[in-house]
Amino acid sequence: MSLYLVLDQGTSSTKSFLFNDDGAVLHSNRMKHPLRRPKPHHVESDALEIVETCATLISESIEYSKSIRETIKCMGLAVQRSTFLFWDKKSLKPLTPAISWQDSRAKDIEVELQYSKTKIFEKTGQPLSGHFGGPKFLHFIRNDPSIRSAVNNTSAWFGPLSSFLAHSLTGNCSIDESIACRSLMMNLASQQWDKELCSFFEASSDVLPDTKPTVHDFGLVEMNDDSIPLYCVIGDQQAALIGQGGWESGSMAINLGTSGSLQINSGLTPAKVNGLLSSVLWSSKSERHFILEGTINACNALFYGLEADLNIPHREMLWEERCSKTESSGIFFPGFWGIAAPYWISGKSNVLHGFSTEPSPNETIRAGMESVGFLIHDIFSIANTKKPLQPDVITVSGGGAREPLLQFLTDMLQIPIGLSSMKDKTAMGVFNLLKKSEDSDWTPEPMHCSAIMSPKMSSEKRLKKLKNWNKALSSEGINPVSGL
Repeated sequence: MSLYLVLDQGTSSTKSFLFNDDGAVLHSNRMKHPLRRPKPHHVESDALEIVETCATLISESIEYSKSIRETIKCMGLAVQRSTFLFWDKKSLKPLTPAISWQDSRAKDIEVELQYSKTKIFEKTGQPLSGHFGGPKFLHFIRNDPSIRSAVNNTSAWFGPLSSFLAHSLTGNCSIDESIACRSLMMNLASQQWDKELCSFFEASSDVLPDTKPTVHDFGLVEMNDDSIPLYCVIGDQQAALIGQGGWESGSMAINLGTSGSLQINSGLTPAKVNGLLSSVLWSSKSERHFILEGTINACNALFYGLEADLNIPHREMLWEERCSKTESSGIFFPGFWGIAAPYWISGKSNVLHGFSTEPSPNETIRAGMESVGFLIHDIFSIANTKKPLQPDVITVSGGGAREPLLQFLTDMLQIPIGLSSMKDKTAMGVFNLLKKSEDSDWTPEPMHCSAIMSPKMSSEKRLKKLKNWNKALSSEGINPVSGL
């Protein structure tokens, strides 16, 4: 029996999964790491701490494999995407914290470079956002003389957390195409660093790791006397779509974790839609597939933030229970985390709209939950303008896939929502790619839903809620994408 090790490295924790040949999980574990918020809109983590966590989980998985007298054949990494850092090329010492995808300290760069946003979108399929790599690069070389010096003498790498992890684990430095898209410096057509794009951020390819396919021999991960080939590095949301069976062009899924995402397999050519992101879904030496995506910065992150804002202990939050027994007449605008697709607004404030009286904590939490559904509705609406989307069911996975949110999603989209029978579809996606790298004809088991939810809300109530959401967006200076 062959074993396959997958690490799912997320915003606040890393999970390990040991799969057998049939895709059954024989062993898994999860280790948390803290996020630090030293200033408003600054969100950081310790990259070395995350490397050590990964090493611990790998070592533990090796020990388990030995306990059942089996060998780990290969491994893969799924990693949060827009978290970037600088590190020393020789010592591999981080020169900055890992600057989270939630971090919007570079929003001034985003404002400054508005003249370039059309060209950036044309070449990358990505909107200009301070949450992405290029603005973070320019922010640091302007504000940290030691970083500028390291860049000038080309002694530093700049890249996503996935590149730092792979470099630390294997000794080889590269960046996979699915995550390189979030740098705003890779040309989507060539999958290479683009001189014009780099010039917008005063960067050069000398400090950017070489781009590689998502399925590639990234090197050996060596632990004591054991070594495991690393054959896959990919963005977590791309892996989630693959894990939900999204191999075919036009297939669609929703993943709800710390952030959220509606994902569409756009096939062998990129589908560029203003307000959404076009990226590499997965690639190998012989083929490349693309994804059209709408991301939401705050899904579970929203509830973590409300715990602090409302002074609710984490163990007492239980947002799904609070939301299931509560109605909300108002709108929660989740500006603190930044509004990603389809509006791309960085670093505002959370604002309550339309409440006639001061809302209770449960009403605020319910309104926060509904903001996720409204944003997914708007993402779906704008994606629908490119090509009519008529799925029979949209499958949803992730830790945020809870009943009240799923019911609200199906009510807003007017499409049945299927809850994936396995929540950790990100890890399953990496396993599927590892298997496919061995056998191009290999096909995964069909995906199953543990439950399917259908719309219940009256059309009058639904329309009123969407109008109130649009009114709130307009109040925040945002032009709603869905005209009602």
